[in-house]
Amino acid sequence: MRTIAVDRRVTAWTAAGLLICVAYPLLGDGTPAGAVLYDLFELLTLVVVLVRARRNRPEDRLGWYVFAAAIGFRLTGDVTYEIYRQVLHQSPFPSLADVFYLGSCPLLVAGTLLLARSRIGRDLAGLLDAAIIATGLGLVWWVLAIGPIAGDGSIPLLERLLGAAYPGCDLVLLALVARVLTRSGRPAVSVGLLITGTGTMLAADVGFQFVTAYRPELEGVVSVGWLLSNVVWGAAALHPSAAAPAPVRTGGRRVGPGRLVLLTGSTLLVPTLLFVQGALGFPHLSWLSIGVGAVLLFVLVLLRMSGFVTQVQRQARQLQDLAMRDDLTGLPNRRFFEERLAAAVAAGPAQVAMLDLNGFKDVNDRFGHAVGDRLLAVVAQRLADRLRGDDLVARMGGDEFAVLVTGASAEAMAGIVDRLTDGLRRPVEVAGQELLVGASVGIADAEGTDDPYEVLRRADTAMYAAKDQCGSHVRRYAVEFDERARAEARLGAEMRTALDTGQFRLVYQPIVSLPDARIVSVEALIRWHHPERGLVNPVDFIPVAEQNGLIVELGAWILRTACAQAVAWHATHGAAAPARVSVNVSARQLAEPDFADLVAEVLAWTGLSAHNLIIEVTETAVFRGGQSVQTVKDLHQLGVRIALDDFGTGHSSLGLLQTVPVDTLKVDKSFVDTITMAGRHAVIATALIQVADGLGLTAVAEGVETAEQATELHRLGYRLAQGYHFGRPVAQPDFHDAVSGTETVAV
Repeated sequence: MRTIAVDRRVTAWTAAGLLICVAYPLLGDGTPAGAVLYDLFELLTLVVVLVRARRNRPEDRLGWYVFAAAIGFRLTGDVTYEIYRQVLHQSPFPSLADVFYLGSCPLLVAGTLLLARSRIGRDLAGLLDAAIIATGLGLVWWVLAIGPIAGDGSIPLLERLLGAAYPGCDLVLLALVARVLTRSGRPAVSVGLLITGTGTMLAADVGFQFVTAYRPELEGVVSVGWLLSNVVWGAAALHPSAAAPAPVRTGGRRVGPGRLVLLTGSTLLVPTLLFVQGALGFPHLSWLSIGVGAVLLFVLVLLRMSGFVTQVQRQARQLQDLAMRDDLTGLPNRRFFEERLAAAVAAGPAQVAMLDLNGFKDVNDRFGHAVGDRLLAVVAQRLADRLRGDDLVARMGGDEFAVLVTGASAEAMAGIVDRLTDGLRRPVEVAGQELLVGASVGIADAEGTDDPYEVLRRADTAMYAAKDQCGSHVRRYAVEFDERARAEARLGAEMRTALDTGQFRLVYQPIVSLPDARIVSVEALIRWHHPERGLVNPVDFIPVAEQNGLIVELGAWILRTACAQAVAWHATHGAAAPARVSVNVSARQLAEPDFADLVAEVLAWTGLSAHNLIIEVTETAVFRGGQSVQTVKDLHQLGVRIALDDFGTGHSSLGLLQTVPVDTLKVDKSFVDTITMAGRHAVIATALIQVADGLGLTAVAEGVETAEQATELHRLGYRLAQGYHFGRPVAQPDFHDAVSGTETVAV
């Protein structure tokens, strides 16, 4: 509400002031009524400025008081002027009034600078622009006004000095207005109004000097300009920004069209003056004045261009630095690293280490990208802190970092990498979470090559070899890495062709009940019959599919084919068909957010019931949590049964049973192989069946190869088993050849 009231005061003041400006010429300049109206309004302006400055108590109130003093000096000068003219009937020029008029000029300048100092202060470019504008216009003012008055010997000396002093003061005010016009930011409204009022007064001063020389009868009209300056000054004091100046909104130091026009026009004033004086036939050209002005303008423009070039160079360096830095970590980026690497390889021995964080994707999935970003920043700082002064660490993108070391042996590089990995073993506390991250590191040097990109490729290849070891490991590049990479690339391309041309087949291994060996379900297993290589082992091509992402498409094909086959068996064999079909799902598939939707679509397309499908997952695929666990939960909610494969060999087998919805535990073959031996060999197998029974889960013993193993497993409590003893994986198992029995076991 207070802001609205103040705005109304500004409006009322401006309206009243404009009415006075209209009434003053009607009363007549030089009349007592006109003089009283003029001086009373000027006095009212002074009171408004003082009262508002005191009430508002702005931080820069000193500037307002100095400005008020300038108005007071002008008021005193006007009153003195009218006393000479109305009372003493003497010429007011020269008189004591001139002292007050001229004294108001430095006060106006000082008050304005005090109020605008935070906005027009340390801006060298703006100062130079103001100087160029003021010099150009001042040259015109000197040639047309100050010079002729000062050089006219027919005028008494005092009048010449005073006559030249007024244009001189106007020149100072011109420089002040030009400086504010060339500011780099936008001032508060109140300061803008003050400058507008000063500009109005300056225009009236200029008009008065020409009117007194050529049209004295128009002095009253010019006086309206001085009244208008008082109107604007009063509005400035009443405006809300006078009490609480708005923050400056800087617009940068861009040379806009308006400023460019002013600067261009100011620099062209010198030749314009010469042309005008010559064309109009001036008896005496102002060579000295114009020459001095031309030199001064040249120097100012030269300084301005020098500053502009310096600013462009500085901004170019800043842009280059930004282009070479990673925004998140502050480390150099890939581009900077590659440039430094090229120089290092050309200069001498260079070692490169590529680091990839293990488990970073899980951090993003579980805690969000903000925590992941903070983790990257901490890791970056730890890496930088453990390097020597000349070494370089850069973020290459994602969670990959690269280290460049020059002049170091392989042994020294190994020691540096050890320091780096040691620094990552300490937990990182982010957002109340203690996060453990490791790194897979690949090391390479420039031996045998002068191509920096080859060095980087070698380090990258070694890093992926380290990642294949499933943990925080370090590998140095070796030629066989490339050979293996090329072989995997060829295999990946051939897998693409195999999937498109139907070279893959599914076989099914029975899962039987004990002791009757009746088939209760089957596990779908993939086989690749290569036209040239023959039968390719899944151990060889599944990891390649995981790495290149083809496992997602291949897994979808396996799921559709197995479910369709299960439906076909039910239609053909009836009750003799296996109750369920198991399909192995990889970690890459579980990480896909829409995998559960895919399973639902396949079930709907084939017509297989959800409880007839078992999805087998490994412990390593789900132990880190994140999207994989959520996918398993979504599948279980569909009604699909979940089997934990290779149980007992993972990182946290028992802990997973609390976080992952599991129906079946598939006990790893390593616990079955020695089950018939005396002593402690059967202890783990016994413990696992007890765990399964205690949690209400089904246990399947894998890898059963002998009748003795089957008998011992049954004695220990196992009711389901799988292995070559009961049947090898085949495309069409003989469900009717199995030993009949009456016991039905859920799997």
